[in-house]
Amino acid sequence: MADPRGFLKHGREGTPYRPVEERVDDYRLVQEDFPRERTQEQAARCMDCGIPFCNDGCPLGNVIPDFNDLVYRDKWEDALLRLHSTNNFPEFTGLVCPAPCEQACVLGINQDPVTIKQVEWEIVRRGWEEGWIRPILPERRTGRSVAVVGSGPAGLSAAQQLNRAGHTVTVFEKADRIGGLLRYGIPDFKLEKHVIDRRVEQMREEGVVFQTGVAVGVDLSAQELRQSFDAVVLCMGSEQPRDLPVPGRELAGVHYAMEFLPQQNRRVAGDTLDPAADILATGKHVVILGGGDTGSDCIGTSHRQGAASVTSLELLPQPPEGRHESEPWPLSKRYYFNVSSSHAEGGERRYALQTQLLAGENGRVTELRGVEVEFDRDRLNRPLMNTMAEVPNSEFSLPADLVLLAMGFVHPVHEGLVNDLGVALDGRGNVQADARSFATSEPGIFVAGDARRGQSLVVWAQWEGREAARAADAYLMGESRLQSRNRYV
Repeated sequence: MADPRGFLKHGREGTPYRPVEERVDDYRLVQEDFPRERTQEQAARCMDCGIPFCNDGCPLGNVIPDFNDLVYRDKWEDALLRLHSTNNFPEFTGLVCPAPCEQACVLGINQDPVTIKQVEWEIVRRGWEEGWIRPILPERRTGRSVAVVGSGPAGLSAAQQLNRAGHTVTVFEKADRIGGLLRYGIPDFKLEKHVIDRRVEQMREEGVVFQTGVAVGVDLSAQELRQSFDAVVLCMGSEQPRDLPVPGRELAGVHYAMEFLPQQNRRVAGDTLDPAADILATGKHVVILGGGDTGSDCIGTSHRQGAASVTSLELLPQPPEGRHESEPWPLSKRYYFNVSSSHAEGGERRYALQTQLLAGENGRVTELRGVEVEFDRDRLNRPLMNTMAEVPNSEFSLPADLVLLAMGFVHPVHEGLVNDLGVALDGRGNVQADARSFATSEPGIFVAGDARRGQSLVVWAQWEGREAARAADAYLMGESRLQSRNRYV
C-alpha cells in the first residue's frame, strides 16, 4: 500500500447524511458525498494486511486493496477500471449494499474498518462526472440470442455480460420501467432513479434490447420464449411475500410493503395514481411488521408522507450492537443491531412481539393486538425459533391505521412462467440450480439472483447474474471468455 501507516494516522469517517429535519421533507438521496481529499484519506486506511479478507467478504470479489491504493495515489480512472472488472454497477452496491466487505476488513479486528462502500461510491460517481464510463461494444457477434427475464440487479448484470460476450440479448420486464427491485422496491432517498437510467442507456448503446410491459408467461408464452431464443436466464426475483395469518388480515389498511413502496416511487417519477387505490401514511398511526431493509424503507417513506406515528415490530429479540458471539470476525454479521438512515429519522422499534389480532371499525383496521414472546438460546446465545413461547400477562395493543407487512419473501411467483417452463423447484420453492452451473432442470434455461437463492442482497444478485451469464455463454459456445469469480468451483 502507498501508506502502510495510514490506518494509524486517520480514523474512520462514516457515510455522511443530510440533516434529518431537511431530508424528511423530500425524496432526494439522503447520503452526501465525500470531498476528493477525504476519500483519499479514508482509502489510505487500507492496511498492507497480507491476506485481504475483504475480497472474500464481498460476494463479487471486488479487489478492494487495489482500488483503495489507486485512489490514494490519485489514479481514479485506474481505480474505476479495477472496480468494474468485478462489478458491473458499483453505484448500486455503493449506495444500498450493507457492505459485508467492511465486516471482513482486517482492520475491523480492533478498530473501525475501512470505509470501503463510500470509497466505491466516490470512484464510480467521479467516473460518471468525468465521462470515463462509456459503452463497451462487443468485438464480434456470435449469432446466438439470449432472453433475460427480469431487469433487477441480477438481470442487468447477466444481460450486460452476455451482450459483451457477443450474444444478442433481450431483457423482458413486466413493469413499465427497467430496474426491478432497484426501481420499484428501493425508495428514491436511498437510490435516485437517474442512477439506473444512465446505466440502462449505456446498455442500450452497447446493444442490449429492453422490452418493458411484457409479463413473460402471460404476454409472451413460455413456449414462444423457448422457440425465440437460444438460451434463457431467469432473474425475476423472489416476489411471493410472506403473509400474516391472523384474524383481521382482510381489513382495509393492511398491505404488503411492496404494495406501499412502489406507489411512492411512481409519485416521485411523476406518475398519476388512482386516488381510490392510494396507500398513504399521512396522518396515520403506522405499524410495520418486520425489521429488515424493507421495513426500514417503509419507516423512511412513512416519515416523509407525514405519519402521525411509526412503530416497527420484530418477532425476534433485539440483537446486540456490534458482533454477536456466534459470528466472529471475519464472518458476515447477520444478527446485529442495525441503525439505517430511516431509523435515525424517528419512530419506535420494538422486539420480541407477536401479532395475534388486527381489530377494526367499518371494515378498516384501527388496532393491532399482540403478546410478548421469549426464546430459549443455543450454546452460542442465539434464539431458537422452535422454542418461542408467550410471556404470561404480556398482552399489548397499538393504534394502527396502516399496517405494512415487511416480513420477507418466500420464493418466486410460480403461477405463469415458472410452472409453464416446468423447471424443478427446491425445498423452499425457489427455482432449483446449483451455484456452479446455474442451470435449471430444463436445458438452456439458467437462473440467477433471488429466484434461485431466495431473498438476498443486491450484491449477491449482481454476482449471480455475472456467473449465470458465464454459464449460459459456455452452454452456447462450448467455453466462455467471461471472467468468473465463482467461489463454489
